[in-house]
Amino acid sequence: MGILRVASASETTAVAGAIAWRIRDEGCTEMEAIGAAAVNQAVKAVAVARTYLVADGLDLVLIPRFVTVGPADAQRTALRLKIESREAEAEVNSEDAVAVELGV
Repeated sequence: MGILRVASASETTAVAGAIAWRIRDEGCTEMEAIGAAAVNQAVKAVAVARTYLVADGLDLVLIPRFVTVGPADAQRTALRLKIESREAEAEVNSEDAVAVELGV
């Protein structure tokens, strides 16, 4: 699978669903975001995806790194987030995901 690219206008729950699907299918995935608003959406999506994976007994580990993207004459720095699954150690509170989605 390719890298999930997240924009500031990305729907948090849609990105979360894509993360959960890839985690169930492959055990890991990667996202890429450029700019503070896009990184915010990406991190919120990971929080929501955790609640989607509770029933599967999975939790997520996030490994961030900076990468350079784009052609040589227009390179930009992006944050690439590797997301891996692990066995859940503690219960994830689904109310937390609702609060994240509502911006509380």
